[in-house]
Order: sequence, then structure tokens, then C-alpha cells
Amino acid sequence: MNGQVGDRLHVHGNVVGQADRTGEIIEVRGPDGDPPYVVRFADGHETLVYPGPDAVIEPREELSR
Repeated sequence: MNGQVGDRLHVHGNVVGQADRTGEIIEVRGPDGDPPYVVRFADGHETLVYPGPDAVIEPREELSR
């Protein structure tokens, strides 16, 4: 799993009724885009994340020129 600052981390809920969580990667601490990542979630909470198999990185949309 490789991420970059600005990418979205989408963590799927793994319990019935648990909502998915999506946050923005604001810092990459591993080499070459590897985890861990510092992620800011929609509620403003920032945390260090080691994504598991229930997580997907959604690349940021590049502006077309």
C-alpha cells in the first residue's frame, strides 16, 4: 500500500452497522509512500494509522492543465 500527502484513506466498517471512515493523508512516515500515515478525518481528528486489509487508498485527483 503506497500513499501520498493529499490522498484519501478509506477504511471500511468491519462490523454490521459501523460506518466507513474517510480521511486525508497529511503525512507519510514510511519509506517510499509506505505506512504509517498521519490521517485527518472529517471530524478534525488526526491520528497515526497503520492501514489494515479493510482500507483502500484513493489517489488525489490531479488538476488537468
